This record gives sequence, C-alpha cells and structure tokens, in this order.
Amino acid sequence: MGILSKINSPSDIKRLNTEEMRELAAETRKFIIDNIDKTGGHLAPSLGTVELTIALMKVFDLPQDKLIWDVGHQAYAHKIYTGRRDVFHTNRQLGGISGFIKPSESMYDSFGVGHASTSISAGFGFVMAREINGEDYKVISVIGDGSITGGLAFEGLNNAGVSGKDFIVVLNDNEMSISKNVGAVSKYTTSLLSDPTFNRIRNEIWDYAGKYKLGKHIRSGFARIEDSFKSLLTPGILFEKLGFNYIGPVDGHNIPALVKVLENIKNKVSGPVFLHILTEKGKGYKPAEQDEKGIYHGVNPGILALEKKEQKGSPKYQDVFGKALCEIAEKDKRIVAITAAMKIGTGLNDFAELYPDRFFDVGIAEEHAVTFAAALSCRNLKPVVAIYSTFLQRSYDQIIHDCALQELDMIFAIDRSGLVGEDGPTHHGVFDISYLRIIPNIIIMSPSNESELRNMLYTASKLKGLFAIRYPRGSGVGSGFDSPFKMVKLGKGEKLTEGSDTAILSVGNITNQVISACVILKEKGINPAVYDMKFIKPLDTEILDEVYSGYKNIISVEEGSLAGGFGSAVMEYYNSKSFNNVNLKRIGIPDKFIEHGSTDKLMKKTGLDYEGIAATVEEFVKKTLL
Repeated sequence: MGILSKINSPSDIKRLNTEEMRELAAETRKFIIDNIDKTGGHLAPSLGTVELTIALMKVFDLPQDKLIWDVGHQAYAHKIYTGRRDVFHTNRQLGGISGFIKPSESMYDSFGVGHASTSISAGFGFVMAREINGEDYKVISVIGDGSITGGLAFEGLNNAGVSGKDFIVVLNDNEMSISKNVGAVSKYTTSLLSDPTFNRIRNEIWDYAGKYKLGKHIRSGFARIEDSFKSLLTPGILFEKLGFNYIGPVDGHNIPALVKVLENIKNKVSGPVFLHILTEKGKGYKPAEQDEKGIYHGVNPGILALEKKEQKGSPKYQDVFGKALCEIAEKDKRIVAITAAMKIGTGLNDFAELYPDRFFDVGIAEEHAVTFAAALSCRNLKPVVAIYSTFLQRSYDQIIHDCALQELDMIFAIDRSGLVGEDGPTHHGVFDISYLRIIPNIIIMSPSNESELRNMLYTASKLKGLFAIRYPRGSGVGSGFDSPFKMVKLGKGEKLTEGSDTAILSVGNITNQVISACVILKEKGINPAVYDMKFIKPLDTEILDEVYSGYKNIISVEEGSLAGGFGSAVMEYYNSKSFNNVNLKRIGIPDKFIEHGSTDKLMKKTGLDYEGIAATVEEFVKKTLL
C-alpha cells in the first residue's frame, strides 16, 4: 500500500498527480480483493468504480459537496478513502463497518442506502435544501445502469430536470451498455459537449435570440439542431428531454478524461447535468470481468479459492425453488416466472433457459413486476413472482390494490425471509409476515425444509388464490430437495413431538432451531410439544384450540418481526374467542433494526438460535411455576 497507506481523506487525493492516481487505483483494487476474500462482500460492482471515486474526490470538495451513492455496494473505494481503510477488514462483520453507505458511520456518507434507484431523488432533495437554506455546495448522485431501470429513478429525473438547479447525475453504465458509441466520434462528442467554449457559445446564442421578436423561432430551431446532433452521436436525447444537459459516454476508467469532464461540469456548466460513464464491472480481476453468471457480484469469504475448487453442500432454498418451478412448469403451461433483476439470486436461471417465453426479468422495478404479473393473471396465466422479502416491501400498494383486491390467482415466492446476515438491516426480510398477513384474500405459508417448500409451491400452483411462500437465504436441512410432490392441506399444521405442560408453535425454517432447543430443554426436565404450523394465514385454529385446552404454557417462535407477526396472530385469535388466561410467550425479532453480521451470530444475538430459544422457554416455564 504505497500510496493507499497515505490516503486518509478525500483531501489527500487532491494532491496526487495522474500517475499517482493510477497507482492508487491499482492498489485499491488489490486491497478490496484481499479484504473481500476474508470477509465476503460486493466485489465486482466496487472494482468497477475505483477510478470514478478517485476522480470525484479529486474534483469535488467532500464533505462540503454532497456525494450520493445508489445501492451502496459500488462504494467500497469511497469507504476506504474516507477514513475507513484501517477498519475495512471489519466490513459486514458483527460490530464492524457496514457494507453500505451509512451516515452514522462517516460524515462523508451523505445519505443512507441499501435499496436501489434512490440516489437521484435523494440528491435532488439535497439540491433543494441547499437552495432553501441559502447554502453553496455541489450535489453529485451516482446511479448504476441496473438501478436506473427503477421507476423511482425516473421520478427523480423528471422532478429534478424541470427545476433548472445545479445538480449532477452520474450514470455508471457497467452492464446494460445503453450506448455502444465509445469510439473516436464519441470521444470527440463528449469533449465538445462538456467544453466551456461550446457551452458559452450555446448560451450566448440562446440569450441573443431572446432579444428579438423571432427569438422564439430561432431558439426552437437551434434546439432541434442540437437535439438532432446529440441523438445522432449520443444516447442522451432521453435525458435531454427530461431537462438534463447530457454529457457522455466517457470512459469510466480513464482518470484524466474523468477529471477533465468533471472539472468542466463543476466550473462551467450550470443546471441539471447527466454524465454517462462506461465502466467494466469487476475491473482488474479477470474472473469477475469475465463473469456472465453474476457469481462475483456478491461473494462469500474465500472467493480466491473459488477459482480452484467448487463449493459443496446442501442445495440452497433458492435452487430448490427454481428446480421445483421448472418441474411444475413442464406440465403446466400457464406458469410464468417474474423477477426484478434477481434471476440468479432467486434461482430462476434454469427456468429462463428452459422457458424463455415464460420468463420475465423486469429490472429493478418491483412495483412494475407485481402489476405486470397481476395482468398476466387476469388473462388466465399463473404468475410466480420471485422477489426478496426486503425488496417486496416496495410493491406493497400493488400487492393490495392490483392483486388482493381483485382476488387474483398468483404466487409470491418470497426469498431471503428472516435474517440474511452481512447485508444488514436494509436487507433483513423480517417484516413480510407483518405487512402481508393483514391483507385480505392472501394465503401465507412458510416451509421448515426443502420438501415442504416443494409441496407448498406445488399446492399453490394447483389451487386458485393469492399465495405467498416465504423461505430463508442459504441451505436447508439437506433432505427432500427432490422429493415427489404432494398436496398440502390449506391452513393445517403438524404436531412434530408430544409433550407435557408446554407447547411450542413455530413457523418456517426456525422450526429446526426449535427441535434442537428441545434437546436442551429435556435435559432440564422440560418436555414441550412442538407444532410446525406451516401457515401464518389462515391459522390452524384446531391446533390453537388443542394447545389452549391441553397445555399450561404456549410459546410462539418466528424468524420475523414480533410486532404484527405470527405470534400476534395467535394472540388475536385467542382474544377473538374470548379465551381467558392465555399464558403465551412470543419469540421473534424485537422492535428494532438488527445490525449486520453473520447469520449465526445474529441469530445468537437476538436469541433465535437453539440455545437462545431453550433459555427463553426455560425462563418462561419456571416463572409460571412460581
């Protein structure tokens, strides 16, 4: 770390010459790769934005100027250059720094992020706050090409473009290749459009024309000529029509070119500016550069060893889901699959290859995904919408208004439910039970193993209704991932073990922790009956009645928010039946955001591992004996 060891703040970058900045970029890439090999994290996105980060910090005055990142997984270099180099080895670890931008962590982190498509709206908020408060600073929003597919990004562009206020949006185009124009003509065009002389002459013609009666026609003609020129040589006409001065595409790995263009924009170009840069995802690390399957987007520790050996273990829930859906779709031609830029993450690779005409990746546009699927259902198809729990939150209105209200026939495959680990509070899927179960006309299931996931998906495909199946990140228990399909009886749970005095009602993958907890409890003289409830809605009221009449102590366990969750549903049922003296203890996620860290450590910290569950049950049972 020759130069990198001397970079403790963005001001240190300002003192570097071009060759030193290139050396810094190379050192930073090696530093990121070495650290992610130990901690895991978002590798490819951050490798692609190193030169952009250096150029931004070279030109702008942070933290006075406000740099707003989108998603945040492309901002590792930003974190390293803003005083977190020496603690970067704690990235995404329990008690360490976050893998995303977090204002409470650094004064250089202007706005907290984790979900996509937010940077333009947030950046424009900073712009207008600057105007209202009479302050003087630049605002730069960086957005990735995937994130700009989200409707929120265009809502922000639409609002900011008509304002006429100084605002810089940088599109990091690393995959979609909005434009292929990266040759000599493009370089000339980019240089021209950002050149101060060109912009001065354009503004003088505009002002001059306004002084004469025919000025309106002169301006209109000039605008048409400029639009035609830009649409011929650049892809920027869309952004121009939204009110932005489009500049680009620019080579996002050419530091001198980036610095020159950014300096021109900063000092000579007024109003909203849209800078389009082209970068290579995974730049500097060949496996990530050549990765067509997205393996190196977000990686686990030991990524360097991945080149030498193939990881083994039980199949992940997402792959069990994907395999089952392919099997079902082979016989049921109504099945279509929809995802929001998460084909790999949701396990739909094989489905996309086998049934390309029935697979739709709509980009980072969860709201559109749900309404689009709703319309497919209206035409007698059976849409399966596969979205992570935390991202499904974005389409809440569509679930209610477009799906449930119309009593449609469709399936939500809710991946990454519960605690997801190192990505932290922006990605934990702990709210889906609470926000879904209050919706009429919805059936919510949660499997405790791979076989149950297959059977629940099969049942939802055969029956008519609005279904939601929530399942966790990672591997299951290692059995039943290719078992024959069986129909599941709606709203029926299963008694797993007999017991005395105490009954534990669990739902979902955490049932396996409950079974392990019972081993400890039996050693302490407590022998609970365990019920795998399987359904959050409708509840198995026969089991609830049986438990109320047969057991002194009742414990509900869920890997979801206690507020409004499965345990709350049990309480509400007993209240509706006017059952008195219900001795119920609820175990789940407390009413706070859970930090980042490995899933095992987070489960232990929240008391949801088998030892924590056993301790809570033991304490509760002992209190009832007093």
